Amino acid sequence: MKKRILTVIGARPQIIKAAALSRAVRTARSARGVPFSELVEEKILHTGQHYDDNMSGSFFAELGVPEPDYNLHVGSGPHGLQTAKMIEGIEQVLQAEHFDGLLLYGDTNSTLAGAVAAAKLRIPVFHVEAGLRSYNMSMPEEQNRIVCDHLSTVLFAPTRTAVENLRREGLTDSPARFADGQGRRVVLSGDVMYDNSMYFSSLAQQRSTIMRDLQLQDRGFVLATIHRDNNTDSAPRLTAIISAMLTIANEHQMPIVFPMHPRTRKMLEVNLSTELREQLLQSPLIHIIPPASFFDIIELERHAAVVLTDSGGVQKEAFFFVTPTVILRPETEWVEIVEAGAGLLADADMARILSAFEKLNGQNVVFPHLFGDAHASELILEQILS
Repeated sequence: MKKRILTVIGARPQIIKAAALSRAVRTARSARGVPFSELVEEKILHTGQHYDDNMSGSFFAELGVPEPDYNLHVGSGPHGLQTAKMIEGIEQVLQAEHFDGLLLYGDTNSTLAGAVAAAKLRIPVFHVEAGLRSYNMSMPEEQNRIVCDHLSTVLFAPTRTAVENLRREGLTDSPARFADGQGRRVVLSGDVMYDNSMYFSSLAQQRSTIMRDLQLQDRGFVLATIHRDNNTDSAPRLTAIISAMLTIANEHQMPIVFPMHPRTRKMLEVNLSTELREQLLQSPLIHIIPPASFFDIIELERHAAVVLTDSGGVQKEAFFFVTPTVILRPETEWVEIVEAGAGLLADADMARILSAFEKLNGQNVVFPHLFGDAHASELILEQILS
């Protein structure tokens, strides 16, 4: 009998990560040579945490992810209210049908809600991208990932650093027992995003026209992404980041491609001075575009000279494509990238951003092999089935 797994997603990065596992379910074979499609039945629940089509809906078709079987349409709202609605909706689905496990990704409110709902109903929780730590407990993402890890039956850690983080918290040798008597397991799985980036890179080259559309040259532009609320919702921080972007563009005469998150677009009106906002919007060197498709983002990450970002996922994807990153945060959960010198922490400090850019732009940067063998998805499915 097939094992029935409910995958919970709610934000654009989770749809991308889910693509790797869903593809493996449909196309890969187990170690015994049996197609995973004969062993696993996957249902997908979309919480609706991201409800803008550019941020969510179009990704399903582009990445070949099956349309969700359930959509809670939760939308935005205060963290507590949003998470409560998700818990309620996920619980109803889990009570209406039998599932052998719940599959979660990353560190969003959808991740937290899924872990709480399933654990309360004594359903095993499988957490992909477990063990990441920034140690900044003011970040909602840090709160979500820690709670999820402690409620999970099997923790799929993408790197050795993530495994070590879990060991320090006592999760690799935990006395915890779950409803079926099973103990907790920690698995060094590699990174499903590496699976995806390798799989989709050739497709992106074929399908994306963004380099041509924006008349960009290889390694001749900067990619910038800003979405975290501690950057967008703080006038001093947003001002420092935008001022640094304008300085880089003007002093180096280098185009900056800026796919703008809906939150960022909204907060430009609130947290930038009229003068700075007009400089940004009228600059011929800064290409402000809507949230980019996954294929477009891959092409931009692959060809940029440097990436400026506060996104953990973009840091990692840029690393896959040997592009250095200025990290617009005081810390990162992907500490290996910083330790390798392929990413520099600059926070929202204009002087540090400019200094980091100078250190990375056009320099010889080392990109060691850190994130597995591009077959993390198959390993994860084997472990779930076991």
